[in-house]
Amino acid sequence: MAVITQYVVQHKGVDKLVTTDKKEADKYDKMLSIADNLAVYIAAKGIELDESICEELSIVLAKNKEGVAKLFRGLDADEVLESESADIVSINEAAGE
Repeated sequence: MAVITQYVVQHKGVDKLVTTDKKEADKYDKMLSIADNLAVYIAAKGIELDESICEELSIVLAKNKEGVAKLFRGLDADEVLESESADIVSINEAAGE
């Protein structure tokens, strides 16, 4: 019988990631924490978004924080996207509409 250690990352009571890699679980947990902080910041600035769209937007920004940081430093979005080979997702697709 094998003993397997699993790390479960939960967000708002839902299992978001199950892995055997502690570093991966910690990294994902940190990304979700950043996303939560971004959602609070967006709402505090008076931007009214549907909760699911705000959550999805904040997760996309948190997952792509390096690319977003490059944009704040003045790089062109096309350059950043090309260097990341990123997929462009519309807000409506992200929200499942």
